[in-house]
Amino acid sequence: MNKLLFTFLFCLTFSFLQAETKIIHAFVALCDNDSQGIVPVPKKIGNGNDPDNNLYWGCGYGVRTFFKNAGEWRLISKQKAVSAIILERCIFKHITQDAYLIADAYKGDKIKNCTEDFFKSASGNNSDTLIITNKTLNLGSAQLVCYVGHDGLMDFTIKNYPQQKNGSKKEVIILACTSKIYYKEGLKAAGAYPLLWTTNLMCPEAYTLKAAIDGWLLKETNEQIHLRAAQAYHQYLKCGLNGAKKLLTTGW
Repeated sequence: MNKLLFTFLFCLTFSFLQAETKIIHAFVALCDNDSQGIVPVPKKIGNGNDPDNNLYWGCGYGVRTFFKNAGEWRLISKQKAVSAIILERCIFKHITQDAYLIADAYKGDKIKNCTEDFFKSASGNNSDTLIITNKTLNLGSAQLVCYVGHDGLMDFTIKNYPQQKNGSKKEVIILACTSKIYYKEGLKAAGAYPLLWTTNLMCPEAYTLKAAIDGWLLKETNEQIHLRAAQAYHQYLKCGLNGAKKLLTTGW
């Protein structure tokens, strides 16, 4: 009898774990010529107050447009003026998995807020919830937290990084220039694991993000995810696969 009960409880627990909703939260700092220390891009795509035309959001390789056009994802919600600093929030549902991507577009001149919110989420200190078609999504339960945009830590400092909360151990993707150097201290404080980040200057467009997420959803190894991301980066930028593999890296 005890053996049967143990088997039942094991199967029940396994099924629950298998059925856990996957939540990905992406923080996107809109490209902004006027407020960020970047090499200026054309004015239309470098306006941090215009998400529709922004390089990292509304352009063809921006997060909103690229995932909207991806066959594996469906845009189920788009909300403008989420707050004084978040100009738009898009929620995507994977078509074959119980997985959601919540992407937030921050005003370009609020990049420091965006970076601070990224670390807050990476450390398990975000308790926001969303309700989508009668389903509650707890952003604090996001297993994968992403940052896309300029490396603002080249321009400003964060004095007190959020500390890991209740043993939270999230994985993170940071698509920003030389993020392995600049984000290391904050990730250590957060107790987060760098699934993918960078060793040098890079273009943080969404094809790299999608490739890494694809592998993560398939439960690939870190090395397989790294290779996927590098292949995507090379595919779109023609930079050479070896160069892309050196630029993108996984782990400490």
